[in-house]
Amino acid sequence: MRPPYPPPPERSAELRRRFAEEARSERPDLSTLCLLVGAAADGELDEAGLDAAQMELDRLAGRMPFRPGGPMAWATALHHLLGAQDGFRGSPADYQRLESSLLHEVLRRRRGLPILLSVVWMEVARRAGAPVYGVALPGHFVVGFGPEEAQVLVDPFDGGRLLGAGDAELLVAGATGAALDPSMLTPADPLDVVLRILNNIRAWAAARPERSDVSLWAVDLSLLLPSHPARLRYERGQVLVQRGDFVEGAVELEAYADAVAAVDESAAERVRGQARAARALLN
Repeated sequence: MRPPYPPPPERSAELRRRFAEEARSERPDLSTLCLLVGAAADGELDEAGLDAAQMELDRLAGRMPFRPGGPMAWATALHHLLGAQDGFRGSPADYQRLESSLLHEVLRRRRGLPILLSVVWMEVARRAGAPVYGVALPGHFVVGFGPEEAQVLVDPFDGGRLLGAGDAELLVAGATGAALDPSMLTPADPLDVVLRILNNIRAWAAARPERSDVSLWAVDLSLLLPSHPARLRYERGQVLVQRGDFVEGAVELEAYADAVAAVDESAAERVRGQARAARALLN
């Protein structure tokens, strides 16, 4: 299979418009946003493919037992359906593949990063009526069921394994060396989930300079989210310069410098110097 490449400019612009509209809607739909990310990555994902992915989530939800009970019963039912029967899980090799961050490919391959597998769990469970949400632990994304006082956590990357009292602490300690704070177990906002997915994609592309096309569309989508780090403007300028678009890259760098000048003038001047260096490359 060929690596995914973005669609033509006109299609990309339309996808960005729809992504921005969905992200700024009153109740952003997580599966729609994730599939639009997939379409921005993969020029072969057309409207029929987007619809097919949504129908696959509906189909999986239709195989769930009717309201199996409390949080533990929901978690167990999802583990049996998605993990044991359908084989959704992850492996270390999945971190090396862009497809592991694209929802339509995760549905097809039954493999992906923890956060994308968690999206599958959440979307299937939500459609079936479960009290489900994402839990953005540092370094590892998992899924929660039920209220805080009766919370049940599962790890979709490990096939939906139920996490015992000490498992979340071990995951956090393994990723950061720090202790688990109760605030880490709160439900993740859908837009924060999407930004974290795009962060993973940008990290994947940053390690592969030949895929600066991925860096560019990922940062462009990130900037369309209502809340995003200001430093993304700086990153976009760097990517544009890397791709040989020195003028637009310099404009982005100068805009970022103006934004940070009020709090850190020395940092702003360093960025202005980078913008001047980019413009000099035109000579």
